[in-house]
Amino acid sequence: MTDRPEAWLRGPVPGISPWLQPAAHALIQAGEDAERAVEGLTTEELWYRPGDAASPGFHLRHIPGVISRLLTYAQGEQLSEAQLRALRAEGEPGDPPEEIDSLLERLGRGIERGLEFLRATPDTILLEARGVGRKQLPSTVIGLIFHAAEHAQRHAGQLITTSKIIRGMRE
Repeated sequence: MTDRPEAWLRGPVPGISPWLQPAAHALIQAGEDAERAVEGLTTEELWYRPGDAASPGFHLRHIPGVISRLLTYAQGEQLSEAQLRALRAEGEPGDPPEEIDSLLERLGRGIERGLEFLRATPDTILLEARGVGRKQLPSTVIGLIFHAAEHAQRHAGQLITTSKIIRGMRE
């Protein structure tokens, strides 16, 4: 446990619009929570799926992946083949299984890319319409940004719970 306040209580994130501060804080908090949640897990535990739930490794891959995908849509673009391949592989450990340092580095890069996107996003485009997926379902730039942030938080929460269950199984 840390005495450091949660991200939203540390003041504004430099270079990010006041309108996007909540999303920035949520991304930062998701990254910090996820990192703490997997501390001390073995590589085998990272890929364990208790009760057929998603593994901690999946969540560590999914958080930066979903940020990338949703912000691609926010830019008015479609997903690349590389993004689609990464999406299909998120739950697979790999051979050999990807280890914690690599997963945490991937997570950190994804969070930072998300924050850079927020820094580069002018307030004037936040309400612009954006289509999502092949069906071009309706959203907006701000809608996609906030969904990326809340989706990252959702998976950080699942990661915390799954990691606690796995630790409890050690006993």
